[in-house]
Amino acid sequence: MTADPTDPGVPGISVLGTAQRAAWLDRTLPPVERLPGGLWSVPVPIPDNPLRYTLCYLVPGDDGIVVVDPGWNTREGWDTLLAGLAEAGATTADVTGIVATHVHPDHHGLSGRLREESGAWVAMHPAERDTLPQRIAVAASRNSLPTAGGWLRLSGAEEDEIAELVSPLDESATADDRAAMAEPDVLLEDGDLVPMAGRRLRAVWTPGHTPGHLCLQEPDARLLLTGDHVLPRITPNIGLYPNSADSPLGRFLESLERVGEYDDHDALPAHEYRFRGLAARTRLLREHHEERCREVVAVVAGLGEPTVWEVARHLTWSRPWERIGRMRFGALAETGAHIDHLVRRGELAWRHGENGSPIRVRSTT
Repeated sequence: MTADPTDPGVPGISVLGTAQRAAWLDRTLPPVERLPGGLWSVPVPIPDNPLRYTLCYLVPGDDGIVVVDPGWNTREGWDTLLAGLAEAGATTADVTGIVATHVHPDHHGLSGRLREESGAWVAMHPAERDTLPQRIAVAASRNSLPTAGGWLRLSGAEEDEIAELVSPLDESATADDRAAMAEPDVLLEDGDLVPMAGRRLRAVWTPGHTPGHLCLQEPDARLLLTGDHVLPRITPNIGLYPNSADSPLGRFLESLERVGEYDDHDALPAHEYRFRGLAARTRLLREHHEERCREVVAVVAGLGEPTVWEVARHLTWSRPWERIGRMRFGALAETGAHIDHLVRRGELAWRHGENGSPIRVRSTT
């Protein structure tokens, strides 16, 4: 496959998915494509989302097809996935396994239905299994973790802002009321081979975007399915939430270092388009987060002892804070992840409030 010249928007990478990139720029759905190594990419639509689609990958083996990230659970998504299988000369009866790089609904949403139709197993990393919505709901209840509204309140959001952001979530819903996502049949630890005959597909654990995020290496064709961990032009959200057990940003930066070593592999991301240049792209992502850390330190110094919400409001985003809408959840969580990282580095410090008052942050210099 001949690559385009270096993408002018992303220094150091070469575009391999030329039709995908053209469709991305035109805001249309890219075609189903046969890739090196006999894999197929199938774009599955995401409803009402600027990402527009998830690139699902079909990985054929001697005993059937493994589907990676089947996509969002809608009728259109299901029909598109079936059409993609058909274009690859297959049906659901040929699907023997499903791997979720992580459990966000644009990746894992259709796993349950596809398992029901095909009898295939579902696989993910153990740490990702523990973040399934139904498991988080139980853990939050047992450990008295704050609700979404409580988390916003501790972060310093005003009551009117909390009401705006929380009202659609129906915090009164029980774990049984919430849509349960497919539980795994197979757990893949770092370095494990996906259980399929006639092909090596190795799990590469890349925590950060989620605790159990997996990339998948196909060493013979020199391919790395990167999920949301590394995308050609978008920076994935790295958030600190009440159930975060580790430093999300720290783990993400470590994972980037590791993935940068696959520079001789084609990168097959879950969004946008295929590319070559993982060393350059991961370096740019690390530089971006270091610049963001410097901005956070400057904002905290300028505000004195702000809440996390106040820091987030004063940071630079792709659009004005007032126009971010519900994405303020992700923006707030990402701000928290950067503050947490800087606290661990000794550049900032938390000051926990009393009687449920908001948590604040201060400079240590």
